[in-house]
Amino acid sequence: MKEIVTLSQTELKRMLVLQRALEGQISTFEAALVLGLSERQVYKLKAKFQSQGPAALVHGNRGRKPVHAVPEETRQQVIQLAQTIYRGCNYTFLSELLCEREGITLSPSSVGRILKSAGIPSPRKHRPPKLHRRRHRKPQFGMLVLIDGSHHDWLEGRGPKLVLLLAVDDATSMILAALFRLTEDFEGYRRLLFDLVTRYGIPLAIYSDRHTLFFPRKRKYPLSSSCWGRFGRMVNNMTVVPPAATAGLVVAAIRVRKKKPLINPRVSF
Repeated sequence: MKEIVTLSQTELKRMLVLQRALEGQISTFEAALVLGLSERQVYKLKAKFQSQGPAALVHGNRGRKPVHAVPEETRQQVIQLAQTIYRGCNYTFLSELLCEREGITLSPSSVGRILKSAGIPSPRKHRPPKLHRRRHRKPQFGMLVLIDGSHHDWLEGRGPKLVLLLAVDDATSMILAALFRLTEDFEGYRRLLFDLVTRYGIPLAIYSDRHTLFFPRKRKYPLSSSCWGRFGRMVNNMTVVPPAATAGLVVAAIRVRKKKPLINPRVSF
């Protein structure tokens, strides 16, 4: 009667490689590279495989109980205590109580494995979800203009990757100005602002993200005119509200990036 040997995916791979090595299809050095072993280990595996067959590749500890396994008596005691005296304690607190009061030294992860296998979840206090109120759009055209750069392979591999600089009206989502640049730089935004002002006039306010073109890295919020970047100072000289980057307005930049699918990527120059 033949013995049935079950191999794992790793052991099956070893068997196939060793078979090819024994048949002379690959060298011992090549087999060692494929298996991630040394040549000496491959020589030993080949010898064992020749004498014992696939059973030689089975790990020696398979089917054995781990030496450091928690005894069944202790497991049942932990489950009983978790359901009676220490009911409602989470895994970490229960591990501390078992060590202090019951003399059972188990890590929180071990306690968790024991209780999870018994179907006892760890009680957690669920915090109420935070409500994030979306900023409403401005009521009129021109009150707020969103500017941002969209990095994309606009030429579909037919040329360099470009950055599409966009100016979008917050109230109507209308694209007010657009410009392709190799990088997201000051000159590009200067030209974008020039096109915007030439066509539609000076907007009431402009929103941008926290790009270093607009705000220095060390400053988190625009507290005074000295905190604005080069672009911000230029906008301030136009008597326009400088670029805003407060936490409540960050969501607005997404509206600029959503314009990417609406623009034809097949651009000709």
